[in-house]
Amino acid sequence: MNNPTICAIATAPGGAIGIIRISGSEALTIADRIFRPVGSNAPLADRKPYTLAFGNIVNAENEVVDEVLVSIFHAPHSYTGENSVEISCHGSAYILQQVMFLLTQNGCIPAGPGEFTQRAFLNGKMDLSQAEAVADLISATNKATHDMALSQLKGHFSNELSDLRAHLLKLTSLLELELDFSDHEELEFADRSELYTLACDIHQRLASLARSFEVGNALKNGIPVAIVGKTNVGKSTLLNHLLHEEKAIVSDVHGTTRDFIEDTTIINGIQFRFVDTAGIRPTDDVVENIGIERTYQKLQEAKIVLWLIDQQPTEAEMEDIKERVADKKLIIVRNKIDKSTAHSTFNIQHSTFTTVDISAKYGTNIPVLEQLIVEAADIPQLSESDIVITSARHYSALLLADESLQRVIDSMNLGLSGDLLAEDLRIVIDHLAEITGEERITPQETLQNIFTHFCIGK
Repeated sequence: MNNPTICAIATAPGGAIGIIRISGSEALTIADRIFRPVGSNAPLADRKPYTLAFGNIVNAENEVVDEVLVSIFHAPHSYTGENSVEISCHGSAYILQQVMFLLTQNGCIPAGPGEFTQRAFLNGKMDLSQAEAVADLISATNKATHDMALSQLKGHFSNELSDLRAHLLKLTSLLELELDFSDHEELEFADRSELYTLACDIHQRLASLARSFEVGNALKNGIPVAIVGKTNVGKSTLLNHLLHEEKAIVSDVHGTTRDFIEDTTIINGIQFRFVDTAGIRPTDDVVENIGIERTYQKLQEAKIVLWLIDQQPTEAEMEDIKERVADKKLIIVRNKIDKSTAHSTFNIQHSTFTTVDISAKYGTNIPVLEQLIVEAADIPQLSESDIVITSARHYSALLLADESLQRVIDSMNLGLSGDLLAEDLRIVIDHLAEITGEERITPQETLQNIFTHFCIGK
């Protein structure tokens, strides 16, 4: 690739240390033009890779800009696969800008957003799914999202897809081979029973990967939890306790919250997205009614619902909430236990619902409620090696691949010809290739697979 040499500040502003990255064929040469090492005068290109050089960055007037450490990486053994240099400066914004100015004056161009990772992908250092994992790793806010991103970055998902692709390519090659010998109808290179068994096995693996998206998406974006109930029941006070900050306005006036308030917090290493909704009550206020409608909308989007009550609900209210949360986890939160008579007549007869008594005003039993929320999330214990899908793009491609593979299975059940099977198998492989950014399967690749694995007349 004949790309220009790029540079960029790689660290956030305000730190004690700032790092500038340089990548490209001229990275070492350009760095040499502004770097004066202490001790050895050997050019950076002549130094061993993965070593540090101490010295000064100097301007055109030979004035020292800063004392720095320079890290040296030779192609192809670098993040981008190109010659690379990292300059560790003091974190002053002025110093960093001066170094960037000197680099651009000497042949670098400023990197575009994500260009270092883009070059790593284009140079074969990582596939597309791994490149996407870099962004997920940077934005990880808890252990679960960190482990999922790290697993994808290390190639666990890519390796699984590569294994599936290899099996599918082998079967496609055998079916293509049959077509080349179509004048000999008795020849069957691809054993149909073996093909059927393998197709069913891959179908199960694709379905399992697709199912993991529900967990992965929830962990990445936060598990949605809706706090619902009547007006003035304590929803905003509870939200403030769960978020550990005064996010919502608390007032004794009914209908204070007229729209939903949403924010995230971490409980036991899992991110939850809490939504405080408008209180549910009959009202002629047009704005408040809009808020109540949005309450019902947020309730439908939630995975967990906290139904906050401070008195015995009617049977009609119980039936209404049961209908609205039929596919969700419901926790009935009985508030205001600080009032001695508040719960004396409570009688919740629905054993399928979890109940907890709290005082949102004083924070009583909030840790108990938090634990119940974690249990309701029902998130499996994940290790770094577990493959969990977090990208909607990956999920869509897996569904399309599985749909095509199901056609292969149906076609075999109907006894259809090998050319139809081969075409659908090609489509499966193409959808999997979309995830990793590989090229679509070509006739040359099919031929190569045939000659690699099968011997026909030598």
